[in-house]
Amino acid sequence: MGKLAIISDLHADINHFEEAELTLLLEMLQEKNITRLHFAGDSANKIKQTLSINEYFRKRGFETTFNLGNHEMGSIVGEEMIEHYPDSHFLNFRYLPLNDSTVLLGLNGWYDYQFSDLQDQKKIASMKRLYWYDRVIMRSGDDPTVNQRILQQLDPILKHLEKENYQVILATHFVPQKQFIVRLEGQYQIWNQLNAFLGAASLGQLLNQYGNISDVVFGHTHRRFEEQQIQGTRYHCRPLGYYYEWRLTRDFVLKNQLVEEYNPMKLRGVLRNHKEAFQAYRMEHLKQEFQQAITVIAY
Repeated sequence: MGKLAIISDLHADINHFEEAELTLLLEMLQEKNITRLHFAGDSANKIKQTLSINEYFRKRGFETTFNLGNHEMGSIVGEEMIEHYPDSHFLNFRYLPLNDSTVLLGLNGWYDYQFSDLQDQKKIASMKRLYWYDRVIMRSGDDPTVNQRILQQLDPILKHLEKENYQVILATHFVPQKQFIVRLEGQYQIWNQLNAFLGAASLGQLLNQYGNISDVVFGHTHRRFEEQQIQGTRYHCRPLGYYYEWRLTRDFVLKNQLVEEYNPMKLRGVLRNHKEAFQAYRMEHLKQEFQQAITVIAY
């Protein structure tokens, strides 16, 4: 019997993680008796740092694997390298037996624009070029075409695993079901259009066809949701996200009455002005934040 921990959106560079922070994560995993660790994308902006983080945990006794998120993809050149990165611990269209009946299947994923309020694909692509980090990622084809190609590669793998009677735990980065898409009102309505880049409804439709997928774990939203069961599959979305989005940051700001109106996007200056106090508070409570942002599945 083992325990798999899956973590997405670590963003180690943006969150200024050094060895002290990684040690807290390590201790938390040890306390939970985790036996295997998987990073489901956006561990860092650069693939080199993602590999270094994986190696850190591997050297300390955890079997560790990963798939890519959009942030790592920005530092990788070429479709072949994105989908088939040459590292034995990279899981994309690859699965790893956890026991005689269960496998961990990794998938980078992508998006098909179906979660957007916009219908015009040209307008969506134009918004991506204006607003979205992924404009730096060079892929071979437009986004819906890339996504369709991914599904065409994934389907026969799922068919094979179903035929062999394996239970599947799928780790991916992008959102596969509309239940995890949040629609906003007022001045933030533009995000309803930018939801185009959060994931692929078509992936969720494909997963719904298979009864042997026990769990799907993903992130990318920078919002944490309660576990949901869809078509018999448990879906888990608990990304860590950026430091100014964390629950501990909200607690720190409100407890110290540092803002009149709480808005995570406007906290970076406030936190810089209280750097020492925030760092102390962060180190005191970061382990709890990690606990809230991991998915643990027994196998």
